Amino acid sequence: MISPELKSSLPSTEDLPCSDDTPVDNEDQNLLPNLLLPNLLLFVLTGIWSDRLDWYFGVDMAVYHTTGISPKVPVVPDGFLSLGVERRKGGKSRRSYAVWEENEIVPILVLEMVSHKPGGEYDEKMSIYAKLGVLYYIIYNPEFWRRDRHQPFEVYKLIDRQYLQQIGEPYWMAEVGLGIGRSLQLIGGIEQESLVWYDESGNVYPLPDTAVQQMREELRVERQRAERLAEYLRSQGIDPDNLPEA
Repeated sequence: MISPELKSSLPSTEDLPCSDDTPVDNEDQNLLPNLLLPNLLLFVLTGIWSDRLDWYFGVDMAVYHTTGISPKVPVVPDGFLSLGVERRKGGKSRRSYAVWEENEIVPILVLEMVSHKPGGEYDEKMSIYAKLGVLYYIIYNPEFWRRDRHQPFEVYKLIDRQYLQQIGEPYWMAEVGLGIGRSLQLIGGIEQESLVWYDESGNVYPLPDTAVQQMREELRVERQRAERLAEYLRSQGIDPDNLPEA
């Protein structure tokens, strides 16, 4: 818990960049899984929890916190879920997520997808999320898991301030009330592997094929934000490609 004095000195999310907007390796990496997959998970979750207003799922959004090198330097998960927060903060869409503006509620789940260029998913980011207190850390690495000497799908749970890899797929997260795992789904008319939500009985919540076109259109908007946060970090004398470990 941060002190009232420190909290009053922290910037507002209105003044902070909203994502890292880092250019991806190529269009395929951009589409699946790096941006499309988290958006699909959000789309399905909106249906699963349509009667709930106490959750928020962010995609490629800056998470600002006070456990890192600076409250102005965010971590940017591919996707994250917070419980016990407003779906729309003050009736408006969030530009970014600042823990100090969310009653100190940190994401309960963070999702990272590994691309052609490793982004510290197994070390730097893991350390940041552990220090922040994220309960579940999920790494999806369907293409480069052999290179990285890991499994394609890994779930870590924070126990005694350390992440311990969990077993079982789909993996049931009792604290979230959802399971997560891989499944073959029809996406854009093509059957391919995707991350999906599961119920407690192990039944998959399917991805509606109609969601894909909607997600593609949203990706166009995402691309328009390219380099904004990177430029901001550089203006602060910080190299966005070489952030020090939290």
